[in-house]
Amino acid sequence: MVVRKYIRPLDEWVLERTKGKYTALGPIGAPVILLTTTGRKSGQPRTSPLLYVHDGDVLYVIGSNFGQGHHPAWTANLAADPKGTVTIAGEEIPVTASRVTEEAQAAAIFARFEGLTKAYTAYRGRTDRELRIFALRRAD
Repeated sequence: MVVRKYIRPLDEWVLERTKGKYTALGPIGAPVILLTTTGRKSGQPRTSPLLYVHDGDVLYVIGSNFGQGHHPAWTANLAADPKGTVTIAGEEIPVTASRVTEEAQAAAIFARFEGLTKAYTAYRGRTDRELRIFALRRAD
């Protein structure tokens, strides 16, 4: 409860102010982006810090939501409007998102996330829902 109520908002604030370079605990040791989507209900910009893996110029993100029973809002936002912005290493990049639906590709990407942190194994074990994977590509 303390993490969700106090530490997570502080961490997000620091990430946003430093354009993804630092967290509340200091320099980032994991590959983190700030993904800004348009709220599907509000129409307002919504920013989420996310771990990512990449393959060339394509960034992959997973809607784990810490293994909760519902999908994170940013995944619904991308489903409604696939355009967004990624802030990475201080640079803002317009992107277009697409769902990764091919099973073998999704499994390979998920394995790469598990290589970053075993937390993803725990997240998958906590929920029966599919953990949505998105590919983010630089918008033309």
